[in-house]
Amino acid sequence: MTVFLGIDTGGTFTDAVLLDDTTQRVIAHAKALTSRPDLSLGIGAAIDAVLAQGAQIEGAGVAASDIALVSLSTTLATNALVEGQGGRVALVLIGFDAAERNRAGLADALAGDPLIELTGGHGHAGAERAPLDLAALDAALDALPRGMTACAVAAAFATRNPAHEMAARARIRDRTGLPVTCSHELTAALGGPRRALTALLNARLIAMIDRLITACESHLSARAITAPLMVVRGDGALVSAAMVREKPIETILSGPAASVAGASWLTGERDALVADIGGTTTDVCLLRDGRPAIDPEGARVGGLRTMVEAVAMRTTGLGGDSEVHVLDGLERALRLGPRRLMPVSLAATLYPALVHGALDDALARDLAQGDATRFALPLYASLPPGLPPREAALAERLLPGPQRLSALLRARIEVPALMRLVAGGHVLLAGITPSDAAHVLGRQSGWDAGASRKALTLLARSRSGNGARMGADALDMAQAIIDQLTRQSVDCLLEAAFAEEASQWQQAPDGLARHELMQAGLARRAGLVQIDARLGAPIIALGASAGCYYGAIAERLATRLVVPEHAGVANAVGAVVGQVAMHAQGSVTSPGPGRFIAHLASGPRVFGNAEAAIAALADDLRLLARQKAERAGVAHPRMSLTREDVSAEVEGQPMFIECSLRATASGRPRITKTPSCDAPDSRLEAT
Repeated sequence: MTVFLGIDTGGTFTDAVLLDDTTQRVIAHAKALTSRPDLSLGIGAAIDAVLAQGAQIEGAGVAASDIALVSLSTTLATNALVEGQGGRVALVLIGFDAAERNRAGLADALAGDPLIELTGGHGHAGAERAPLDLAALDAALDALPRGMTACAVAAAFATRNPAHEMAARARIRDRTGLPVTCSHELTAALGGPRRALTALLNARLIAMIDRLITACESHLSARAITAPLMVVRGDGALVSAAMVREKPIETILSGPAASVAGASWLTGERDALVADIGGTTTDVCLLRDGRPAIDPEGARVGGLRTMVEAVAMRTTGLGGDSEVHVLDGLERALRLGPRRLMPVSLAATLYPALVHGALDDALARDLAQGDATRFALPLYASLPPGLPPREAALAERLLPGPQRLSALLRARIEVPALMRLVAGGHVLLAGITPSDAAHVLGRQSGWDAGASRKALTLLARSRSGNGARMGADALDMAQAIIDQLTRQSVDCLLEAAFAEEASQWQQAPDGLARHELMQAGLARRAGLVQIDARLGAPIIALGASAGCYYGAIAERLATRLVVPEHAGVANAVGAVVGQVAMHAQGSVTSPGPGRFIAHLASGPRVFGNAEAAIAALADDLRLLARQKAERAGVAHPRMSLTREDVSAEVEGQPMFIECSLRATASGRPRITKTPSCDAPDSRLEAT
């Protein structure tokens, strides 16, 4: 038996699946709570749980030697950048002026880390504009503070000529021994400030991703699993763990990319809106002709636009663990998200005495919700270093363990300090969420439904602006929360749909989704003016809670709903069914008549005619892409080449401006033993 092991880390759960390569089916799946801040603990627990299931399969249980490939999708890079976490790095800018330095959010992204500015760089055609000042680099490196984890290097027009980036990298490695990210190795596109930003963020993630990969490999080794470890890239392709250590930035949006791959494989649908509802977010992506749409502008994460190729995903802070807000006003009004809370039902499972004690006390005194349903949970065993005084005082009070908010906070002025601890990943809040509502309504189980009923009873006792109770009882309140999740999810899906056809509309997608005519159409308004609106594609709903919520959502949008078997572990399935696809990009430019410059990996080379330059560049890119694919674990990659020409007409004659080439080497990753079913039309090969 040849088995693939897929793993996905989400906001609440880490999922693992075993997939039989012979029968092309999921044979075991398991979940473990995602461990924060050390994700490797949850990954190890999920692996152990799914292997325990696999060992009990009737007939021939799954052994460690049966696992031929392991693949991981992870939210670590995305979450780290969103939360401003990662290692301390130095950014070396070569040949940039002050205006360029202030573009693309570079100053904000540096966040106080050292900036080294040097003369040097190249021009558009690849010619050196000024010599690289290595003496200044040496002096700046010697002055770096302790605790640096990596360096990033970006030079003007390095994608036309990388010589200065390569020289700086060699000097930094020789003088400091630190890992170095060069911007030209992450993208072939122009746009120096964004290249510099992408290199900076990549360098910041190196140490963090290395720790995660090392922990995964150590756990696999302890379980005697010798299969190669792959990681899902942001565009859904697989890449070897070794390459991810060098380019961790490519794993941003890894989880959403895996969900789309899993949706396609599990359902066989070719065109659909894929909605993956997790604990923290809902991710929506268009599946077109069996493939996810790719964001042509590069992945956006944490408010920063990178040059990383990734799926075109719209992410909304709406999930099963979203915070429930009561809005001010005369009528009952709720809003969900964007912050994630630990559900009261889960908190009561982990800390029953604390949670039930607080809830019972409030119920006995006939109190409304207040702080009775909210708790603070520390994510550290010892006091985090470097905290400001107010945050440090709160963190110290939490050292004994989780506490009710009303007991923790002694003054209103401490609330912002607590929120900063939450934002920094030191504290997790617990409170009422849609997961609690689903437990009360009997749509979900597994945690403490009794605690959810108590918490929603307290919420129902709250008063709206007109003095009326928020709800009749816990059931009424639970349905109101689920109805609000339906409304916000409908808006989320409509925004994604309108964004895909943005050129056809004058208004922004969010305005169109909430327009009164759209809402009338969804309500099938009958009258003198009759309006009917519906979604023109089926919905593939993924996530452990998809079946709880998406029936009403699809009904509202009058479209077909597909909730596949194993929807709750679709990301882990997607992590293991993808293929490796490695790219190499370059261009040929013409600075003048009869001069055509091929910008090769070794540097620019001048030719007397365009086609000779293009042929040389094509050979260079094919070699680079093939080498990358082989490093990523593909024994015999398939090669393809795309070409885009830019020309102009001058006095009736065509003039060559530029030619861009992109070589792709793709194929299935090498596994530890030959699969028993390797037909070219197998589902794994077609994905």
